[in-house]
Amino acid sequence: MSLTTDVDNYLHRLANARGASEHTLRAYGADLTDLAEHLCSRGLEDPKGVKPLHLRTWLAALDERELSSSTIQRKLSSARSFFRWLLEEGRIELSPVAGLRQRRARRHPPGVLSLEEVEALLASPDASTAIGSRDRALFEVMYSAGLRAAETVGLDRADLDLKGGCLRVEGKGRKERLALLGEPAQRALKDYLSDARRPKPKAAAAEAVFLNSQGGRLTTRSLGRRVEHHCTAAGLTRRATPHTLRHSFATHLLDKG
Repeated sequence: MSLTTDVDNYLHRLANARGASEHTLRAYGADLTDLAEHLCSRGLEDPKGVKPLHLRTWLAALDERELSSSTIQRKLSSARSFFRWLLEEGRIELSPVAGLRQRRARRHPPGVLSLEEVEALLASPDASTAIGSRDRALFEVMYSAGLRAAETVGLDRADLDLKGGCLRVEGKGRKERLALLGEPAQRALKDYLSDARRPKPKAAAAEAVFLNSQGGRLTTRSLGRRVEHHCTAAGLTRRATPHTLRHSFATHLLDKG
C-alpha cells in the first residue's frame, strides 16, 4: 500500500467514522497531500521508511516557502494525527512525528466590538430594501445566538422554532445544539421570511433560510463581505468579521453576568 493510498484511507476514515466537516477534510487533504508529495519526491512511498529527519526536511521546506507559523503548525498537527492513525492501524511501528516539536503560533486575541459598535452594526442595514431586510436578520440572528458563519448560512427552515424563540444548529463535528433568539432577532427573522421581495429559492436552496439575490444559499464568503460592508457603512474604525460578532456575543453575555 502506498503513502498516497494511506492518505486517502485516512481522509475516508475522518469523513465516515469521525464525521469531519468538509472544511476539515479539505484542510487535512491539502496538508497531507503536501506531505505525501514531498516524501514521494524523495522516494519515500512506504510510511514505514519515514523518519523524523524526513519530516524536519519537510518543515524546513515549508519555512522556505515563507508560510506563516500558524499554517506550518497546522500542517504538522495534520501529520501528527495521520501517523498516529497509521500506528493504530499497524502500518508503522513508531511515529516519526513523536520527537518533533510543534511550533508555537503567535496567538492574536479575537476582536470584540463594544455594545455601541454592535448596535451601530445591527442598525446599519436598511430594512426597507430586500437585501437590507436579509442583512438585518443575518446580523441579529448571529449576534443573538452566537453563531459561526457556517452555522448561519447552513440554517434551514426546519431548524427554526420562532414560536419557542430558538433554533437548532449543527456545529463542528456535526454536533447539534439549541441556540436562543432574542426578541429583536425573532422580529427581524420573521420580517425577512415574510418579505414578498425575498428571492424565490432555487431547488438546491429550497429549505435555506438565508438566500443570495439569485435565490441560492448564501455562502460564508458572501456573509463575510456583508459584515465588512456594513462595518464601513456604520462608521466602525475596527475591522470585523462574522467571528467577531460571535466573540462579541460571548463577551457581552459574560459582562452582563
